[in-house]
Amino acid sequence: MQPSSCDTFVALPPSTQGQCIIFGKNSDRPCDEVQEVVYFPAKDYDAGEMVECTYIEMEQVAHTYAVALSKPAWLWGAEMGANELQVCIGNEAVWGRESADGDEALLGMDLVRLGLERADTAEKAVDVITELLEKYGQGGSCMEDESGFTYHNSFLISDRKEAWLLETSGKYWAAERVEAGHRNISNEYDITTKIDKEHPDMRDYAKNKGWWDGKTKFNFATVYSFATTGRIGASGSRYCEGKRMLEESNGHISAETMMDILRDKDSDINMEGMFMTTGSMVSVIPRDPALPGVHYFTATPDPERSVFKPFIFVNNINQLKETTSPSYGPDDPVKKKPRFQSKPNRKHELFIKHELVAAIIDSYKDRGKKITESMRKLEKEKMTQMEEILSHGVKEPDLLVNLFSSSVKEELAVYSQK
Repeated sequence: MQPSSCDTFVALPPSTQGQCIIFGKNSDRPCDEVQEVVYFPAKDYDAGEMVECTYIEMEQVAHTYAVALSKPAWLWGAEMGANELQVCIGNEAVWGRESADGDEALLGMDLVRLGLERADTAEKAVDVITELLEKYGQGGSCMEDESGFTYHNSFLISDRKEAWLLETSGKYWAAERVEAGHRNISNEYDITTKIDKEHPDMRDYAKNKGWWDGKTKFNFATVYSFATTGRIGASGSRYCEGKRMLEESNGHISAETMMDILRDKDSDINMEGMFMTTGSMVSVIPRDPALPGVHYFTATPDPERSVFKPFIFVNNINQLKETTSPSYGPDDPVKKKPRFQSKPNRKHELFIKHELVAAIIDSYKDRGKKITESMRKLEKEKMTQMEEILSHGVKEPDLLVNLFSSSVKEELAVYSQK
Protein backbone atom coordinates (compact mmCIF):
# COMPACT_ATOMS: atom_id res chain seq x y z
CA MET A 1 0.00 0.00 0.00
CA GLN A 2 1.62 3.24 -1.16
CA PRO A 3 -0.84 6.09 -0.91
CA SER A 4 0.19 9.46 -2.26
CA SER A 5 -0.06 11.66 0.77
CA CYS A 6 1.21 14.85 2.38
CA ASP A 7 2.40 18.07 0.83
CA THR A 8 4.94 20.39 2.42
CA PHE A 9 5.82 23.93 1.29
CA VAL A 10 8.25 26.68 2.13
CA ALA A 11 8.60 30.18 0.72
CA LEU A 12 11.45 32.59 1.43
CA PRO A 13 12.14 36.17 0.35
CA PRO A 14 11.88 37.43 -2.34
CA SER A 15 8.93 35.06 -2.93
CA THR A 16 7.12 36.13 0.24
CA GLN A 17 5.23 39.22 1.27
CA GLY A 18 7.74 41.04 3.48
CA GLN A 19 10.88 39.72 5.12
CA CYS A 20 9.55 36.44 6.44
CA ILE A 21 9.59 32.72 5.75
CA ILE A 22 6.25 30.96 5.22
CA PHE A 23 6.10 27.23 6.00
CA GLY A 24 3.09 25.00 5.42
CA LYS A 25 2.08 21.37 5.47
CA ASN A 26 -0.96 19.14 5.07
CA SER A 27 -0.64 15.84 6.89
CA ASP A 28 -2.49 13.15 4.93
CA ARG A 29 -3.11 10.07 7.02
CA PRO A 30 -5.71 7.28 7.44
CA CYS A 31 -9.16 8.89 7.62
CA ASP A 32 -9.93 7.42 11.08
CA GLU A 33 -6.67 8.63 12.66
CA VAL A 34 -6.81 11.46 15.22
CA GLN A 35 -4.17 14.19 15.04
CA GLU A 36 -3.49 16.14 18.21
CA VAL A 37 -1.69 19.45 18.74
CA VAL A 38 0.51 19.43 21.82
CA TYR A 39 3.15 21.58 23.50
CA PHE A 40 6.22 20.44 25.40
CA PRO A 41 8.32 23.02 27.29
CA ALA A 42 12.10 23.16 27.17
CA LYS A 43 13.69 20.77 29.63
CA ASP A 44 17.07 19.80 31.09
CA TYR A 45 18.03 16.16 31.64
CA ASP A 46 20.60 14.29 33.72
CA ALA A 47 23.31 12.22 32.10
CA GLY A 48 22.12 8.72 31.28
CA GLU A 49 18.42 9.57 31.01
CA MET A 50 16.58 7.84 28.19
CA VAL A 51 13.80 8.94 25.85
CA GLU A 52 11.18 6.46 24.71
CA CYS A 53 10.26 7.04 21.07
CA THR A 54 7.45 5.18 19.28
CA TYR A 55 9.24 1.82 19.13
CA ILE A 56 12.74 2.23 20.58
CA GLU A 57 14.54 3.93 23.46
CA MET A 58 17.61 6.11 23.08
CA GLU A 59 19.82 8.30 25.21
CA GLN A 60 18.36 11.72 25.91
CA VAL A 61 20.36 14.90 25.34
CA ALA A 62 21.17 17.37 28.11
CA HIS A 63 18.62 19.95 26.91
CA THR A 64 15.57 19.90 24.65
CA TYR A 65 13.94 23.00 23.19
CA ALA A 66 10.27 23.85 23.62
CA VAL A 67 8.16 22.43 20.77
CA ALA A 68 4.62 22.69 19.39
CA LEU A 69 3.68 19.55 17.47
CA SER A 70 0.87 18.28 15.27
CA LYS A 71 1.05 14.51 15.65
CA PRO A 72 -0.91 11.28 15.20
CA ALA A 73 -2.19 10.59 18.70
CA TRP A 74 -0.93 7.01 18.85
CA LEU A 75 2.77 7.67 18.40
CA TRP A 76 5.60 9.62 20.03
CA GLY A 77 6.80 11.60 17.03
CA ALA A 78 5.11 14.27 14.92
CA GLU A 79 4.03 14.94 11.36
CA MET A 80 5.03 18.58 11.64
CA GLY A 81 5.85 21.24 14.18
CA ALA A 82 8.07 24.08 15.31
CA ASN A 83 10.42 24.88 18.15
CA GLU A 84 11.03 27.99 20.23
CA LEU A 85 13.93 29.02 17.96
CA GLN A 86 11.54 29.04 14.96
CA VAL A 87 12.82 25.88 13.32
CA CYS A 88 9.95 24.19 11.45
CA ILE A 89 9.96 20.62 10.11
CA GLY A 90 7.51 18.54 8.08
CA ASN A 91 8.13 15.06 6.69
CA GLU A 92 6.93 13.15 3.63
CA ALA A 93 6.70 9.46 2.85
CA VAL A 94 8.96 8.45 -0.04
CA TRP A 95 9.61 5.13 -1.74
CA GLY A 96 12.56 4.18 -3.91
CA ARG A 97 14.85 1.36 -4.98
CA GLU A 98 15.87 0.60 -1.40
CA SER A 99 13.33 -1.50 0.50
CA ALA A 100 11.49 0.33 3.28
CA ASP A 101 10.73 -2.93 5.09
CA GLY A 102 12.79 -3.39 8.21
CA ASP A 103 12.86 -3.93 11.92
CA GLU A 104 11.33 -1.44 14.32
CA ALA A 105 13.60 1.57 14.61
CA LEU A 106 12.91 5.31 14.42
CA LEU A 107 9.89 6.50 12.46
CA GLY A 108 10.32 9.52 10.24
CA MET A 109 7.83 11.19 12.56
CA ASP A 110 10.12 10.46 15.53
CA LEU A 111 12.93 12.15 13.61
CA VAL A 112 10.75 15.25 13.07
CA ARG A 113 10.26 15.62 16.82
CA LEU A 114 13.87 14.78 17.67
CA GLY A 115 15.08 17.35 15.15
CA LEU A 116 12.87 20.04 16.65
CA GLU A 117 13.78 19.19 20.24
CA ARG A 118 17.52 19.16 19.57
CA ALA A 119 18.32 21.68 16.82
CA ASP A 120 18.58 25.48 16.97
CA THR A 121 18.82 25.94 13.19
CA ALA A 122 17.54 24.16 10.08
CA GLU A 123 21.05 23.00 9.16
CA LYS A 124 21.59 21.65 12.66
CA ALA A 125 18.32 19.72 12.32
CA VAL A 126 19.74 18.06 9.18
CA ASP A 127 22.77 17.00 11.23
CA VAL A 128 20.66 15.75 14.16
CA ILE A 129 18.34 13.70 11.94
CA THR A 130 21.10 12.17 9.82
CA GLU A 131 23.25 11.27 12.85
CA LEU A 132 20.29 9.52 14.47
CA LEU A 133 19.47 7.82 11.16
CA GLU A 134 23.02 6.46 10.99
CA LYS A 135 22.94 5.25 14.60
CA TYR A 136 19.42 3.84 14.90
CA GLY A 137 17.99 3.51 11.38
CA GLN A 138 14.40 4.06 10.29
CA GLY A 139 11.68 1.41 10.34
CA GLY A 140 8.47 0.10 11.84
CA SER A 141 4.81 0.38 10.96
CA CYS A 142 3.73 3.93 10.18
CA MET A 143 0.04 3.14 10.77
CA GLU A 144 -1.79 2.05 13.89
CA ASP A 145 -2.44 -1.48 12.67
CA GLU A 146 -0.70 -4.65 11.54
CA SER A 147 -0.62 -3.70 7.85
CA GLY A 148 3.15 -3.30 7.90
CA PHE A 149 2.84 0.03 6.06
CA THR A 150 6.39 1.44 5.93
CA TYR A 151 8.28 4.12 4.02
CA HIS A 152 11.45 6.16 3.83
CA ASN A 153 11.28 9.87 4.60
CA SER A 154 12.03 13.25 3.18
CA PHE A 155 12.02 16.39 5.33
CA LEU A 156 11.51 20.07 4.59
CA ILE A 157 13.15 22.14 7.32
CA SER A 158 13.22 25.91 7.74
CA ASP A 159 14.40 28.58 10.17
CA ARG A 160 14.66 32.38 10.10
CA LYS A 161 17.39 32.35 7.46
CA GLU A 162 16.99 29.43 5.06
CA ALA A 163 15.45 26.05 4.37
CA TRP A 164 16.87 22.57 3.81
CA LEU A 165 15.44 19.64 1.90
CA LEU A 166 16.64 16.32 3.33
CA GLU A 167 15.83 13.06 1.51
CA THR A 168 16.61 9.59 2.84
CA SER A 169 16.79 6.05 1.53
CA GLY A 170 17.46 3.65 4.39
CA LYS A 171 20.46 5.19 6.15
CA TYR A 172 21.66 6.98 2.99
CA TRP A 173 20.69 10.58 2.37
CA ALA A 174 21.24 13.82 0.49
CA ALA A 175 20.43 17.38 1.52
CA GLU A 176 19.97 20.60 -0.42
CA ARG A 177 20.09 24.12 0.93
CA VAL A 178 17.32 26.52 -0.18
CA GLU A 179 18.25 30.17 0.36
CA ALA A 180 15.58 32.01 -1.64
CA GLY A 181 12.36 31.46 -3.57
CA HIS A 182 9.93 28.63 -2.86
CA ARG A 183 9.99 24.84 -2.69
CA ASN A 184 7.41 22.08 -2.26
CA ILE A 185 7.64 18.32 -1.85
CA SER A 186 5.07 15.57 -2.39
CA ASN A 187 6.12 11.95 -1.77
CA GLU A 188 8.83 11.83 -4.41
CA TYR A 189 12.58 12.31 -4.36
CA ASP A 190 13.23 15.86 -5.53
CA ILE A 191 16.97 16.47 -4.99
CA THR A 192 18.78 16.16 -8.32
CA THR A 193 22.37 17.38 -8.88
CA LYS A 194 22.54 20.24 -6.36
CA ILE A 195 23.64 18.37 -3.24
CA ASP A 196 25.02 20.44 -0.36
CA LYS A 197 25.42 17.63 2.19
CA GLU A 198 25.33 13.86 1.81
CA HIS A 199 26.02 10.52 3.45
CA PRO A 200 29.74 9.79 2.84
CA ASP A 201 29.01 6.38 1.31
CA MET A 202 25.87 7.34 -0.63
CA ARG A 203 27.51 7.35 -4.09
CA ASP A 204 29.61 4.23 -3.54
CA TYR A 205 26.55 2.33 -2.31
CA ALA A 206 24.59 3.31 -5.42
CA LYS A 207 27.52 2.37 -7.64
CA ASN A 208 27.90 -1.05 -5.99
CA LYS A 209 24.16 -1.67 -6.40
CA GLY A 210 24.43 -0.93 -10.11
CA TRP A 211 22.19 2.12 -9.88
CA TRP A 212 24.91 4.55 -10.99
CA ASP A 213 27.81 4.03 -13.36
CA GLY A 214 30.14 6.38 -11.50
CA LYS A 215 30.67 8.47 -14.64
CA THR A 216 27.48 10.39 -15.36
CA LYS A 217 26.71 13.39 -13.18
CA PHE A 218 25.19 12.09 -9.95
CA ASN A 219 21.46 12.83 -9.68
CA PHE A 220 20.03 11.68 -6.34
CA ALA A 221 16.39 11.47 -7.49
CA THR A 222 17.28 9.54 -10.63
CA VAL A 223 19.63 7.13 -8.86
CA TYR A 224 17.57 6.37 -5.75
CA SER A 225 14.03 6.54 -7.16
CA PHE A 226 12.16 3.67 -8.77
CA ALA A 227 13.00 3.13 -12.44
CA THR A 228 9.95 5.24 -13.30
CA THR A 229 9.41 8.61 -11.65
CA GLY A 230 6.27 9.42 -13.59
CA ARG A 231 4.12 10.39 -10.61
CA ILE A 232 6.08 13.51 -9.78
CA GLY A 233 6.13 14.82 -13.34
CA ALA A 234 2.57 13.97 -14.29
CA SER A 235 0.55 17.02 -15.23
CA GLY A 236 -2.04 17.74 -12.61
CA SER A 237 -0.11 15.95 -9.87
CA ARG A 238 -0.16 17.46 -6.38
CA TYR A 239 3.49 18.39 -6.71
CA CYS A 240 2.99 20.22 -10.00
CA GLU A 241 -0.20 21.90 -8.83
CA GLY A 242 1.43 23.01 -5.58
CA LYS A 243 4.40 24.42 -7.45
CA ARG A 244 2.09 26.21 -9.90
CA MET A 245 0.08 27.83 -7.08
CA LEU A 246 3.26 29.01 -5.37
CA GLU A 247 4.48 30.48 -8.66
CA GLU A 248 1.17 32.30 -9.19
CA SER A 249 1.71 34.16 -5.90
CA ASN A 250 5.47 34.51 -6.25
CA GLY A 251 6.65 37.76 -4.69
CA HIS A 252 3.67 38.08 -2.32
CA ILE A 253 3.23 34.64 -0.73
CA SER A 254 1.60 35.10 2.66
CA ALA A 255 0.04 32.95 5.38
CA GLU A 256 -3.31 33.35 3.59
CA THR A 257 -1.73 32.14 0.34
CA MET A 258 -0.42 29.04 2.07
CA MET A 259 -3.76 28.33 3.75
CA ASP A 260 -5.55 28.64 0.41
CA ILE A 261 -3.13 26.14 -1.15
CA LEU A 262 -3.62 23.70 1.72
CA ARG A 263 -7.40 23.99 1.31
CA ASP A 264 -7.34 23.27 -2.43
CA LYS A 265 -9.36 20.14 -3.21
CA ASP A 266 -9.15 20.21 -7.02
CA SER A 267 -5.42 19.42 -6.80
CA ASP A 268 -5.92 16.78 -4.07
CA ILE A 269 -3.54 18.76 -1.85
CA ASN A 270 -6.52 18.84 0.51
CA MET A 271 -7.03 15.11 0.27
CA GLU A 272 -10.27 13.19 0.74
CA GLY A 273 -10.97 9.47 0.94
CA MET A 274 -9.36 6.61 2.84
CA PHE A 275 -6.27 8.80 3.17
CA MET A 276 -7.27 12.36 3.96
CA THR A 277 -5.83 15.58 5.34
CA THR A 278 -6.04 14.99 9.09
CA GLY A 279 -4.11 18.07 10.23
CA SER A 280 -2.64 21.27 8.76
CA MET A 281 0.00 23.80 9.77
CA VAL A 282 1.14 27.20 8.51
CA SER A 283 4.00 29.16 10.09
CA VAL A 284 5.11 32.77 9.57
CA ILE A 285 8.72 33.33 10.63
CA PRO A 286 10.10 36.89 10.42
CA ARG A 287 13.77 37.19 9.53
CA ASP A 288 14.12 39.79 12.30
CA PRO A 289 15.07 37.83 15.46
CA ALA A 290 13.35 40.46 17.61
CA LEU A 291 9.97 39.41 16.19
CA PRO A 292 8.15 36.19 17.13
CA GLY A 293 7.12 33.42 14.77
CA VAL A 294 3.42 32.63 14.55
CA HIS A 295 2.43 29.00 14.03
CA TYR A 296 -1.12 28.18 12.94
CA PHE A 297 -2.49 24.67 13.54
CA THR A 298 -5.92 23.22 12.77
CA ALA A 299 -5.82 20.07 15.02
CA THR A 300 -8.75 18.84 12.91
CA PRO A 301 -9.27 17.12 9.54
CA ASP A 302 -9.98 18.97 6.28
CA PRO A 303 -8.57 22.52 6.42
CA GLU A 304 -11.52 23.70 4.30
CA ARG A 305 -13.71 22.95 7.33
CA SER A 306 -11.19 23.95 9.96
CA VAL A 307 -9.86 27.05 11.67
CA PHE A 308 -6.13 27.80 11.58
CA LYS A 309 -5.43 28.86 15.16
CA PRO A 310 -2.30 30.78 16.24
CA PHE A 311 0.43 29.64 18.62
CA ILE A 312 3.37 31.79 19.78
CA PHE A 313 6.24 30.57 21.95
CA VAL A 314 6.31 32.43 25.27
CA ASN A 315 7.18 31.33 28.79
CA ASN A 316 4.71 29.47 31.02
CA ILE A 317 2.43 28.13 28.27
CA ASN A 318 -0.21 25.82 29.67
CA GLN A 319 -0.89 22.39 28.22
CA LEU A 320 -3.22 22.45 25.21
CA LYS A 321 -5.83 20.23 26.80
CA GLU A 322 -8.61 20.77 24.23
CA THR A 323 -6.40 19.30 21.47
CA THR A 324 -4.58 16.67 23.55
CA SER A 325 -5.82 13.10 23.13
CA PRO A 326 -6.42 10.67 26.01
CA SER A 327 -3.26 8.93 27.25
CA TYR A 328 -3.16 5.22 28.03
CA GLY A 329 0.42 4.98 29.30
CA PRO A 330 1.94 1.48 29.47
CA ASP A 331 -1.50 -0.04 28.80
CA ASP A 332 -1.60 1.49 25.32
CA PRO A 333 -1.96 -1.29 22.70
CA VAL A 334 0.87 0.37 20.75
CA LYS A 335 3.25 -0.31 23.65
CA LYS A 336 2.29 -3.96 24.15
CA LYS A 337 3.60 -6.80 22.02
CA PRO A 338 2.16 -8.03 19.78
CA ARG A 339 1.25 -4.45 18.92
CA PHE A 340 -2.01 -3.04 17.59
CA GLN A 341 -4.33 -5.72 18.98
CA SER A 342 -6.95 -3.04 19.63
CA LYS A 343 -7.54 0.66 18.98
CA PRO A 344 -8.53 2.82 21.94
CA ASN A 345 -10.52 6.02 21.58
CA ARG A 346 -8.00 8.81 20.88
CA LYS A 347 -10.43 11.63 20.09
CA HIS A 348 -9.71 14.93 21.85
CA GLU A 349 -12.37 17.50 22.73
CA LEU A 350 -11.97 19.63 19.61
CA PHE A 351 -11.92 16.58 17.32
CA ILE A 352 -15.22 15.31 18.77
CA LYS A 353 -17.00 18.65 18.29
CA HIS A 354 -15.47 19.15 14.85
CA GLU A 355 -16.70 15.71 13.76
CA LEU A 356 -20.26 16.68 14.65
CA VAL A 357 -20.00 20.02 12.86
CA ALA A 358 -18.61 18.39 9.70
CA ALA A 359 -21.73 16.20 9.63
CA ILE A 360 -23.96 19.28 10.05
CA ILE A 361 -22.15 21.08 7.20
CA ASP A 362 -22.79 18.04 5.00
CA SER A 363 -26.43 17.64 5.98
CA TYR A 364 -27.80 21.15 6.54
CA LYS A 365 -26.79 23.58 3.83
CA ASP A 366 -27.93 26.87 5.39
CA ARG A 367 -26.76 26.09 8.91
CA GLY A 368 -23.52 24.65 7.56
CA LYS A 369 -22.86 27.79 5.52
CA LYS A 370 -23.45 29.99 8.57
CA ILE A 371 -21.03 27.95 10.69
CA THR A 372 -18.39 27.95 7.95
CA GLU A 373 -18.66 31.73 7.55
CA SER A 374 -18.27 32.17 11.32
CA MET A 375 -15.20 29.91 11.28
CA ARG A 376 -13.59 32.04 8.55
CA LYS A 377 -14.46 35.23 10.42
CA LEU A 378 -12.81 33.91 13.59
CA GLU A 379 -9.72 32.88 11.63
CA LYS A 380 -9.49 36.30 9.98
CA GLU A 381 -9.80 38.06 13.34
CA LYS A 382 -6.98 35.98 14.78
CA MET A 383 -4.76 36.60 11.75
CA THR A 384 -5.35 40.35 12.00
CA GLN A 385 -4.28 40.25 15.66
CA MET A 386 -1.19 38.26 14.71
CA GLU A 387 -0.22 40.75 11.99
CA GLU A 388 0.19 43.38 14.71
CA ILE A 389 2.46 41.05 16.70
CA LEU A 390 4.44 40.04 13.61
CA SER A 391 5.04 43.72 12.84
CA HIS A 392 5.72 45.10 16.30
CA GLY A 393 6.65 42.16 18.51
CA VAL A 394 5.22 40.78 21.75
CA LYS A 395 4.57 43.54 24.25
CA GLU A 396 2.86 41.48 26.96
CA PRO A 397 3.90 37.82 26.69
CA ASP A 398 1.71 36.78 29.63
CA LEU A 399 -1.34 37.55 27.50
CA LEU A 400 -0.23 34.93 24.97
CA VAL A 401 0.17 32.02 27.39
CA ASN A 402 -3.28 30.69 26.45
CA LEU A 403 -3.38 32.04 22.88
CA PHE A 404 -3.93 28.71 21.16
CA SER A 405 -6.26 27.25 23.80
CA SER A 406 -8.41 30.39 23.93
CA SER A 407 -8.66 30.32 20.13
CA VAL A 408 -9.82 26.69 20.33
CA LYS A 409 -12.48 27.70 22.86
CA GLU A 410 -13.70 30.41 20.49
CA GLU A 411 -13.87 27.81 17.72
CA LEU A 412 -15.90 25.51 19.99
CA ALA A 413 -18.26 28.43 20.65
CA VAL A 414 -18.76 28.84 16.88
CA TYR A 415 -19.67 25.14 16.67
CA SER A 416 -22.38 25.68 19.27
CA GLN A 417 -24.24 28.19 17.09
CA LYS A 418 -27.82 27.31 16.34
